[in-house]
Amino acid sequence: MVEKHTIIVTVTNSPGVLARISGLLFQRGYNMESVIGAPTENPDIYKIILVVQESDIHIEQIVKQLNKLIDTIRVVDISHKDNYIVREYIILKLEVDQKNRTDLLKLTEHFNAHAIDIAMDHIILELSGNPQKIDRFLELVNPFGIIEYVRSGEFAMAEYQKSKIGDKNGD
Repeated sequence: MVEKHTIIVTVTNSPGVLARISGLLFQRGYNMESVIGAPTENPDIYKIILVVQESDIHIEQIVKQLNKLIDTIRVVDISHKDNYIVREYIILKLEVDQKNRTDLLKLTEHFNAHAIDIAMDHIILELSGNPQKIDRFLELVNPFGIIEYVRSGEFAMAEYQKSKIGDKNGD
């Protein structure tokens, strides 16, 4: 069964590492729904978070192939694990007028979204949360008129992790 999987790849910070990872997935015909790469507390180490829609068998192959890359320190498929916090960030611009501004601001308050710019004809909001929260918020604000939005893609962190960076076995 094809499901969404979130994979965290810990790599050394070297030129072309993201290109090698995306090339590996491309060559095998896998599509990345989202990818985020960012430095960690150690500037020599990067975390790349991939979201891929694939079967468990294909994900297992992807994890094995990623582990073979020279820059890879660790690969973890966190998709079905409870001890990870997954978040997304979104900035969106919505149409507003005098009639619906109050309703929209009440809705943003309920979702703990923040207005970062308010004009007579539009409002720009930011929101972070799990992907389902972002999806629900988009569904509810759609009737107001979404002008534009940008989503970060998923990023994740372990609530508790037994081992330190350095093993290539994952988990």
